[in-house]
Amino acid sequence: MAADPAPETGVDRLRIALLMADDARRRALGEELTSLGHSIVPLVSSDVILTDDPAMVDVDALGVVLGDSATAAGVLPPDADIAQIDAALRAVAVGLFVRPAPNYFESDESDPAPLLTPREIEILLALRDGLSNKAIARRLGISQHTVKFHAESIFRKLGVTNRVEAVAKGLRRGLVHL
Repeated sequence: MAADPAPETGVDRLRIALLMADDARRRALGEELTSLGHSIVPLVSSDVILTDDPAMVDVDALGVVLGDSATAAGVLPPDADIAQIDAALRAVAVGLFVRPAPNYFESDESDPAPLLTPREIEILLALRDGLSNKAIARRLGISQHTVKFHAESIFRKLGVTNRVEAVAKGLRRGLVHL
């Protein structure tokens, strides 16, 4: 029985390129996605890509990776069910980013992740990439003073004293991914 399309996204039928290492898994996912009303098509004709190999999705592609990826628009755990995959594909197709929710119970931290602003997340990602304040300022089109202000706010919210600790805590808490 086919599921109803997701009217809230306005996406009824997607053209999906399946790039999977395992042929049996590719066929099974293809059948399930087809039963939901989607079409399985070659990469050049696709709206979105579903893969289990992050190397197959570059920064410019609309893709969902079952596994881990820093560049894909969507990332799901390898054991995601078809409803999660369908929702992620629809979300990515309309320009949203999909990431799994952090599991705070697996963290070695007893308190939940602090609320960082979108700009602070951008700064933390740049810190993760090892950029200097000057390079971060250039990348984000802001002053070095503003970068320093946001970095200090991140350090305070995370309870750390330097960049390395901030990135490590951000990774452990699921605020950023490698």
